[in-house]
Amino acid sequence: MSALPPCPQCNSEFSYQDGNNLVCPECAHEWSPDAPTSSSDEVRVFKDAFGNTLVDGDAVTVIKDLKVKGSSSVVKVGTKVRNIRLVDGDHDIDCKIDGIGAMKLKSEFVKKA
Repeated sequence: MSALPPCPQCNSEFSYQDGNNLVCPECAHEWSPDAPTSSSDEVRVFKDAFGNTLVDGDAVTVIKDLKVKGSSSVVKVGTKVRNIRLVDGDHDIDCKIDGIGAMKLKSEFVKKA
């Protein structure tokens, strides 16, 4: 077997060298063998508007009136949200708000309660 590293995207062991780059035949990802590999052990830290670290299950309070897209309702300042789930994406928090339902919030609009 070859001594080439596996693909950093799909972990395929069938990578091959093409000029100065390595190529994965399964996902077509190309990378430089000299480039630093990003480890998947990096944990993203979620912070609220005041810099407090958030974790799954925390309770937060909304610090700004937020319009609900596709609806005429508004999440008012001071609304307390319990038992949040942190997710990757453009919105950091999945939660349920009483009277509104399932919501996605950005961590920059909440403070830890």
